[in-house]
Amino acid sequence: MTDTLVERALPTPEAADLLGLTREIAAGELAPRVVADEEAGRFPRDVLRTLGQAGLLSLPFDEEFGGGGQPYEVYLQVLEELARAWLSVGISVSVHGLASYPMATAGTRAQKEQWLPYMLSGETLGAYCLSEPQSGSDAAGLVTRAARDGDDYVVTGTKAWITHGGVADFYSVMTRTSDDGHRGITCLLVPADSEGLSSAPPERKMGATASQTAAMILDKVRVPLDRRIGEEGTGFAIALSALDAGRLGIAACAVGLAQAALDAAVAYARERQQFGRPIAEFQGISFMLADMATQVSAARALYLQAARRKDAGLSYTRDAAMAKLFATDAAMRVTTDAVQVHGGYGYTRDFPVERYFREAKVLQIVEGTNQVQRMVIGRDLTR
Repeated sequence: MTDTLVERALPTPEAADLLGLTREIAAGELAPRVVADEEAGRFPRDVLRTLGQAGLLSLPFDEEFGGGGQPYEVYLQVLEELARAWLSVGISVSVHGLASYPMATAGTRAQKEQWLPYMLSGETLGAYCLSEPQSGSDAAGLVTRAARDGDDYVVTGTKAWITHGGVADFYSVMTRTSDDGHRGITCLLVPADSEGLSSAPPERKMGATASQTAAMILDKVRVPLDRRIGEEGTGFAIALSALDAGRLGIAACAVGLAQAALDAAVAYARERQQFGRPIAEFQGISFMLADMATQVSAARALYLQAARRKDAGLSYTRDAAMAKLFATDAAMRVTTDAVQVHGGYGYTRDFPVERYFREAKVLQIVEGTNQVQRMVIGRDLTR
């Protein structure tokens, strides 16, 4: 990562201090090991503990239960800086927030007092379980079943594409408690050491290999009733609300990745000489860099607009979908162009833009594919 700093208009001096702390951790803890850990496919659990101890996992949550009490406008910019240094870590922070969101927003006071401080401190790491092998974009089509048995639910099914699958300490699991379509879905907090809960081997992915993704298998897992989050049948609403927030996290990660690719392309264009001068002086390269920078700035503005609507208590579903759609498409374009600026060197693993290019693709898929985002936006415009 270069030492280029993005000038930010932050709402408070405390926010500026948080961004400064994030950059220090990114430079000192993340950047030195990203290449080795990505090549080895090694999940950096210790880094997440460090971020938890620094208070960076709890930023947007209620201070009463150990949160940072920061607006999403600030949290997302911290997330962007983390992803700029190491996308896998940015994704982990975003997904941990997504997994904690149901408890933070729909849990009872007693549940929050019991579990939320451990989630927000980073002592426990979470995973969000909605998708299944046959229900990805069609989330309401999930078939994992939770049947009442006395004071427990007995849960059977398979969850697919679970970030932190097999390494999380708790799983926020969307299950079916009745056959009443989306009204038959209930959210359960499942501890990782539950009997009958296991993970499939990690997926062999194109990029973000240090972020572990695996299917989770629930074979008659008993979950006490006091681990139900919200009432029966409210799980789908909880899931969609969590996804709105999670899409903003992915948008911020996409901007961080795109910024890293832009930084690398600008630095290379200044140094690389052809025909006796830096390639940055050629209009073809200069215009390409200008377009890349414009896309990064536009994507950042879009996620910040959505975040400010969320912070103001306004509806932001459409804005979150727009931010996720635009920012992840922009990341794909910017990382592609960064490889092009590097020429043949960009196609080798000796330069980070090759990794950025592979990593960008997944961002167009997670938290709802970009085709689903267009559906969300279109329906909101015409309903």
